[in-house]
Amino acid sequence: MPRAARIIIDDACYHVISRGNDKQIVFKEDGDFQEYLKILRKYKTRFKFKIYGWCLMSNHVHLLVESNNLSKVMHGINLSYAKYFKEKYKTIGHFWQDRFKSYVIRKDNYMISCITYIEYNPLRANLVNSVDEYVWSSYRARVLGKKLFNLLDNVEL
Repeated sequence: MPRAARIIIDDACYHVISRGNDKQIVFKEDGDFQEYLKILRKYKTRFKFKIYGWCLMSNHVHLLVESNNLSKVMHGINLSYAKYFKEKYKTIGHFWQDRFKSYVIRKDNYMISCITYIEYNPLRANLVNSVDEYVWSSYRARVLGKKLFNLLDNVEL
C-alpha cells in the first residue's frame, strides 16, 4: 500500500523530525554536529527557507522551519549528511528511520511553545542541568543572543 502524501501548505511552518534508523546514533562527536549545521546552512542559502528553532540530539534532529520546498530541503539535508556520516564511519545501509516526519505549525502562540519544546529536549533527556548548557540547539542564540551558528530567523507572529 502506498504511503500517504505529505501535507504541504505554502508559507507554512513545520516541526520536522529526522531520526536515526533503529534509533542509532547519528552524531558521534562534535565534528558531526558541526557538519550537519554546515549542511543546514548550505541548504538554507540554496532554498531560502527560514529556521525558527532547532535541536540536534545524538540520534535525531528537530527543526522548526518555514519552507515552500520542504521535501526538497529535507531530501538534500538528509542525503548530504547521510553520505558524510557513511563515508566518515565506513557504514552502509539505511541511515535515517523512514522518511522525515513533519507537522504543520501555525504562526501563533503554539509556534513559541513548539520552539520551546524543541530546545528543551536535552533537558528532558537529562543530558544537561540547564537548557543553556546545551550547545547543539537554537536556545543560546534565540534567548541569550549568542550568534553561534548564524541559522536563526526572527519569529514573526
